[in-house]
Amino acid sequence: MRLDDILYSQGFGTRRVCAGLIQQGLVTVPGVDDIEPATDLPTDGPLSFTVQGKSWPYQAQAYLMLHKPAGTECSQKPSTYPSIYTLLPSPLRLRPQKGAVQGVQAVGRLDQDTTGLLLLTDDGKFIHRMSSPRHHVPKVYEVTTKHPLDDSQVSRLLAGVVLDDDPKPVKAAACEAVTPHHLRLTLTEGKYHQVKRMLAAVGNRVEGLHRSSIGGLTLPEDLAPGQWRWLGADDLAAIQRG
Repeated sequence: MRLDDILYSQGFGTRRVCAGLIQQGLVTVPGVDDIEPATDLPTDGPLSFTVQGKSWPYQAQAYLMLHKPAGTECSQKPSTYPSIYTLLPSPLRLRPQKGAVQGVQAVGRLDQDTTGLLLLTDDGKFIHRMSSPRHHVPKVYEVTTKHPLDDSQVSRLLAGVVLDDDPKPVKAAACEAVTPHHLRLTLTEGKYHQVKRMLAAVGNRVEGLHRSSIGGLTLPEDLAPGQWRWLGADDLAAIQRG
């Protein structure tokens, strides 16, 4: 693939902009001299390049995790709080896609005050597979409750509770009271404010909410709030195993 096409596919601007970056000497490829926009590079194996001094790996499709901090919205056009997309470098936000959509997109959403693991990608099939309730992808939430938990509340969450807009009971796939005010809740479907509404249905209230894992992928302890990381093949496999 031509180098200018590679840069374009990775979100570094239009093809003209990408060609200009190369011609100005702002792009380097390890082991390759005399770089031109038409320089042909293989993309069927590991490939990295440097743009304006920053190293970047070629990714045919982008898959990443973000440790979502509190006070951010999972929206391209936030209403009150900063968007999570401002935490990402511009190439990830500008990767070309078909239609009007541009850049990576969040796989589902977390409320502005919810923290934890968030997946982003430009792979529409992956988003659908992860979001569809038919696939029952488990998501684990660490819930801080206002009132002490009791066995009755845990039992009701496992048996199913009725939310105000849905007559069909919604139940947890797993539920454990870690401490009197710490509930570990596993869900395989996602509804609007679901955790908060489920806790309200059993007479409690959510004071803090953190998503710790999706499928078999757990948020790394060394990934600080606001930081992101590429997902590797092992990470993607772990998600599917979950």
